[in-house]
Amino acid sequence: MSAPIYVLNGPNLNRLGTREPEIYGRTTLAEVEAMCREAAGGHPLEFRQSNREYEIIDWVHEAIDREAAGIVINPAAFTFTSIAILDALKMFPGPLIELHISNIHRREEIYHRSLVSRTATAVIAGLGAQGYPVAVGAVLELAARRKAA
Repeated sequence: MSAPIYVLNGPNLNRLGTREPEIYGRTTLAEVEAMCREAAGGHPLEFRQSNREYEIIDWVHEAIDREAAGIVINPAAFTFTSIAILDALKMFPGPLIELHISNIHRREEIYHRSLVSRTATAVIAGLGAQGYPVAVGAVLELAARRKAA
């Protein structure tokens, strides 16, 4: 069986579809998961969400231990505050895509300084929920290149 892709979601993303729809849209997290699974084709995918920092860190460790194909992470508010998540992600050797539904650079200044970007392979911001399948596709391509090298 192929190594899974981890799609990790941070705090408040369980409220997608109803939380500030003018910023985040009306797509629910369940719909985002379906989009990711479709983009992954038959590739295994671990799709998770937590409002707890330690749980996200544990999942990153799990992805490391399982030699995951890649990680797509929308750390939400932890993007700007969590050195602990940054430190965990720095240990992951594979493709790492940081994802944001909104364009964080067009928002208030507090959202402009991502800690996660310091270790991410790439950043996707501002594509709305459609950024998720784009990110999954990018991980598949980057993992395939890495395997071929």
